[in-house]
Amino acid sequence: MRLPFFPVTRGCRTVVALRQTPFLSPRLKSTALSSRDSHLHEDKSFFITTPIFYVNASPHLGHLYSAVIADCVHRCKLLQGFNSRFATGTDEHGLKIQQAAEAAGKDPVNFCSDVSERFRGLFRSCNISHTDYIRTTEQRHRRAVEHFWVELWNKGLIYKGCYEGWYSTQDESFLMPSQVGDALDSGGKEIKVSLESGHKVEWVKEENYMFRLSAFRSQLLDWLRGNPGVIQPKRFHQAVLLWLQEDLPDLSVSRQRSRLQWGIPVPGDAEQTIYVWLDALVNYLTVAGYPDGHDRWWHAAHHVIGKDILKFHAIYWPAFLLGAGLPLPQVIHVHSHWTVAGKKMSKSLGNVVDPLEHSRMFTTDGMRYFLLRQGVPDSDCDYTVDKVIKLLNAELADSLGGLLNRCTAPALNQAQVYPSFCSQSFPQEHGGRAVSEDYRMLDAVRSLPGVVVKHYESLHVYKALEAIGACVRQTNGFVQRHTPWKLDRRDDGDQRWLDTIMHVSLECLRIYGTLLQPVVPQISSKLLTRIGVQPGERSWGALDFLPRYRGLDCPFEGRPLGSDSGVLFSRLESQDVDGQKQKKTKKCAHLR
Repeated sequence: MRLPFFPVTRGCRTVVALRQTPFLSPRLKSTALSSRDSHLHEDKSFFITTPIFYVNASPHLGHLYSAVIADCVHRCKLLQGFNSRFATGTDEHGLKIQQAAEAAGKDPVNFCSDVSERFRGLFRSCNISHTDYIRTTEQRHRRAVEHFWVELWNKGLIYKGCYEGWYSTQDESFLMPSQVGDALDSGGKEIKVSLESGHKVEWVKEENYMFRLSAFRSQLLDWLRGNPGVIQPKRFHQAVLLWLQEDLPDLSVSRQRSRLQWGIPVPGDAEQTIYVWLDALVNYLTVAGYPDGHDRWWHAAHHVIGKDILKFHAIYWPAFLLGAGLPLPQVIHVHSHWTVAGKKMSKSLGNVVDPLEHSRMFTTDGMRYFLLRQGVPDSDCDYTVDKVIKLLNAELADSLGGLLNRCTAPALNQAQVYPSFCSQSFPQEHGGRAVSEDYRMLDAVRSLPGVVVKHYESLHVYKALEAIGACVRQTNGFVQRHTPWKLDRRDDGDQRWLDTIMHVSLECLRIYGTLLQPVVPQISSKLLTRIGVQPGERSWGALDFLPRYRGLDCPFEGRPLGSDSGVLFSRLESQDVDGQKQKKTKKCAHLR
C-alpha cells in the first residue's frame, strides 16, 4: 500500500451533488461504535491481517516484518484454541503499476503475477502460515469493491465533483499545498515535489467522485475516545486524535479512466476508475467473505500495519466502514520501520536488505527471531549483520541450545529418559538440596506463560522474548549452581538429586519450547521432540509446569527422549556469512 493523502478541493465548484450530506441514524452510529463491546459472537474466532503489499518492487525487510508479526499472533491464537484466520496478499492496481508494466513491456496482469509470486515465495520460505492470500486482481475482490461502492453511493456518501490540486504519480496521492516544495530536476529545471517523499508533483484538475469524509469527524473522535486501546501503541492513538482536531476535507475516490485504466471501473460510470486506496482497503472485507457471510470474521478483525499508512487505516478506513454500516476493527496494531546501520533503506544507497537472502544466511527461524526480538513497535529499529549474528549466537545457540544440550547429553542423562522428580530433594517448603534462587526460578517460570501471552497479544513480542530469555538464563544458572556432573551416581541421594535437577530443567525447557512456537516454530518443534513432547501436548492448555512439585502425576516422567541429538541452532560465524555473500556476488557477476 502507498502513502495516504489528504485531498484539497479548491477553486472549483461541485458539478453534481447527488444527495445532501446524509444523516447517520443512531442505530448505524451505535452499531459501528459499539462493535468492540458486542456480545453477539461468543465463539473463539480471530481474524488478523497484514497490509496488502504494493507490487511496484520486490519484497523488503519491512514487508517480512509485518508478516512475521501477524503470523506470531495467529499462531499464538491457534495454540490458545481459537479458530484463527490470517490474511495477507498484494495490492495490484494503480497508475504506478500501469506505467511499470508498460516500461517492462508486459501485460499488467502478468507483471503483477510475477511480483506477487515473489511475495508469496518469501512468505512460504519464512514459514508464514497465512490462511488466505488475497490479490486485488481477483474476481471475488472486484465483486466486494463494487458492492461496497454501491452501498456508499446509495447512502449518499459519494457524489460527483471537481477536484483541483497537486498530484504525485509515484505516490499516487493528492497533496495539500503545505506538503509541496520547490526543487530542481536532473536537468536543472525547477519543479514541485512532495516534501515527504521527494517525488515530483503536478497540478491536476479533473472531475471525479468524492467521499463525504467530512461527515465522520465527530464519530471517529467518539470511537477513539471511547476505545483507548483500539490503536496500539498508545502514541499512535494519540497521533490520530491530534489529526482529528482539524477539519477533514472530503476525499477524492476515483480517477478519470482516460488517465488510469488499470483498476476497477466505477459501477455505472465507465469513464471513472475507483481510486486504488479505496479498492485496496476493501481487501480485508473480501477475505472475511463480504458481502455475504462476513459477520463471523469481521467482528474479530485486527490489522497489523506500518506507521506510514496509519492515517489511511485509522481515519479513512473507519469512515468508509461507518458509512457502510459495518463494525470497526477491534485493534489496529502499528509498527515502526527498519533502518540499516542507522540509515533509511533506499536503492540509491544500496542498503536494501533482501529478506529472502538473509533468511537463508541466518535460517528462517533465525531471521524470524531477530526481527521479533529486536523489533520495537514504538520506534524504528536498526538492522546489521553483526547484530543478527551476536543475538542469535547468544540467545539461540548458547543459552537455549546449551541448556538443551546439557539436559539431554548422555553424560548427565545416561538412560535418555525424562528423569524422575524427588520431592525430598526439592520440597515445596524451602529445604532439601534446593536453595532460595531455585525457588525464585520456579516462581518465574510458573508465571511466564501469562506474561508471554500478554506481550504476544499486544505485539510487544520483544518483551515476551526478553522474559523467556531471562528464565532460560535462570535455568542455566540452576544447572551451573548445582554442578550435576560432579554428583556420585553410586550414591542414591546424589542420583535422586541429579534426576531432580534434570527433571526440573526439562520441565523449564518444555515451557520455553511451547511458548516459543509462535516465534520460531521449527526450533521449538525440534526442542520439544527432543525432550519427548508429542504434537498433541504443545498447546497453551498443556502448560502445566512441574506438577510433581505439587504432588501430582507428570505424564512425561520416565518417557524416552527423542532420538534427534543434533544441535538445536548452529553458531553463526562472520566469515561464513561473508563467504555466502561473496558466492552470491560471483554468481551474479557470472550471470551478467
